[in-house]
Amino acid sequence: MDYVNWCVLPLSMILDVFIGDPLWLPHPVRWMGAAVSRWETFYRRFDLPLKLSGFLFAATLVAGTWLSAWLVLYIARSIHPVLCIVTEVILIYFCLAARSLDSEARSVYRSLKKKNLNQARKRVSCIVGREVDRLDENGVSRAAVETVAENLVDGIISPLFYAAVGGAPLCLAFKMVSTLDSMVGYKNDRYLYFGRSAALMDDIANYIPARLSTPVIALAAQILGGSGKRALGTALREGRNHASPNAGIPEAAFAGALGVKLGGPSFYHGSLVSKPYIGAEFDTVGAYHIPRACDLMMLSAFFSFMPAWCFSILKNWFLS
Repeated sequence: MDYVNWCVLPLSMILDVFIGDPLWLPHPVRWMGAAVSRWETFYRRFDLPLKLSGFLFAATLVAGTWLSAWLVLYIARSIHPVLCIVTEVILIYFCLAARSLDSEARSVYRSLKKKNLNQARKRVSCIVGREVDRLDENGVSRAAVETVAENLVDGIISPLFYAAVGGAPLCLAFKMVSTLDSMVGYKNDRYLYFGRSAALMDDIANYIPARLSTPVIALAAQILGGSGKRALGTALREGRNHASPNAGIPEAAFAGALGVKLGGPSFYHGSLVSKPYIGAEFDTVGAYHIPRACDLMMLSAFFSFMPAWCFSILKNWFLS
């Protein structure tokens, strides 16, 4: 078997763990965000129902992302096979977010540890979509733990899953789906119809990875604190206690693993959104739960990487 078939995912994961997402580094996901902002105006000009123009907008950007990545790899391969591998490693690395998620969440913890609530609110606002001005220390801690749990799927398990299935092009296409959902997938007056296709694409894309997260989180929880059974049970019992068909599953697993209560009412864009609690019988989230959630996320990321890597090796072996 060619070394090409087994080195891509490990090298991508190593880059993410040791480098993360430095702001000075050009990043395709930022380019995706710029593309979403630019082309939204263009597609809104069409004399079409908003649902249809929103579908064309999302589908074109996702397909264009896949095609662009495929062309980049095709050109790199035509120059030299090693250049193709280096390029694919870098492209998949850009799709992973374990190190950056860990760093951002721990920065919130450090601010809370220093009793600087305003700074903690500012830091958590960088990684959550809810309003943070009203949050107390427990609210900030809960927001940080929830985003670590949810983004384990969005930022690690799903990209690894799609990289294993379809390489960098499919992995980047998934990231475009995720970017579209984060920017236009809202149920407000502006995006209720135009952003519906983007939100649905994200729900579909994360459906399998979200469910694969349950045994991964349970295994990591068992190793870290002997709470694997509780994590698994909570995920199976309360994973549906969320507006999203996917986000509640890792959040429920984290709630059981850490023994904390997640979910509940939160403010989004000036409106109070009543969400059910997940793990209502558990304790309130404290600042000290944030680093525990980060440890759980990082170990879960490793356990997610291993089957994705094995699958990619077997896939390439059968196709070779």
